[in-house]
Amino acid sequence: MEYITLNNGVEMPILGFGVYQVPPDQTEEAVTNALAAGYRSLDTAAAYRNEDAVGRAVQKSGIARNELFITTKLWIQDNGEATTSRAFETSLQNLGTEYVDLYLIHQPFGDVYGEWRVMEQLYNDGAARAIGVSNFGSDRLVDLIIHNDVVPAVNQIETNPFYQRAVENQLMTDRGVRHESWAPFAEGKNNLFSDPTLTAVASGHGKSVAQVVLRWLIQRGIVVIPKSVRPDRMAENLQVFDFELSPQEMAAIADLDTGHSLFFDHRDPEAVARLSGVRME
Repeated sequence: MEYITLNNGVEMPILGFGVYQVPPDQTEEAVTNALAAGYRSLDTAAAYRNEDAVGRAVQKSGIARNELFITTKLWIQDNGEATTSRAFETSLQNLGTEYVDLYLIHQPFGDVYGEWRVMEQLYNDGAARAIGVSNFGSDRLVDLIIHNDVVPAVNQIETNPFYQRAVENQLMTDRGVRHESWAPFAEGKNNLFSDPTLTAVASGHGKSVAQVVLRWLIQRGIVVIPKSVRPDRMAENLQVFDFELSPQEMAAIADLDTGHSLFFDHRDPEAVARLSGVRME
């Protein structure tokens, strides 16, 4: 496993296991299988309603807590500063842990400043080893950085071969924020798994399209958290550190970028607001 170093010195696996859209009654088994396969980074959220199942799998695994990297997320709060502490404590109880490795604001809505002030205190107290955000556009990310003390360690955003986020990636690099991908496979949209460019690259390496996509993200220095409920796919997704894409292959994949989200239009505030409760990753 390869690790990246966050802006506060904390090390994070560059490849983890996500549980978005894994039904709560299947999550414990899925996480158990993922841990058995070798994953040590787990990504969940209060809004996924499966933190407790993640926690049970971790407790039963027998793996030492300091060998794991656990991320969860704060859902939109009506009164950010007053309720963020309670939301965090609920997540800790669900997960059965005394701290989390990374705590993210899930969406850039509500009292973000109030939420961040509480999260900065959680970070300073050691209850969260790192704090960050999810689904923040560049304007909201820079605003948060400028007006607060702690620079987010991570921004988790939609990133895949059809929506590559090169401009956002450069801004985050310049600001010391680590880029993390959700929906790396675009949930199969645009026929990703049969795309001619990706299949040709995969064939050349004796790998699957999924492995090529993960390798492409990793070579860009982007943290990625693929999800699967199939043990064979979990294992396959880990086998991406034994090959490297050439500059020509990276350039060919770069040409697939459409510059647009496959899930909603980030430029339309009303669309974002409508979908914020649905597209929760």
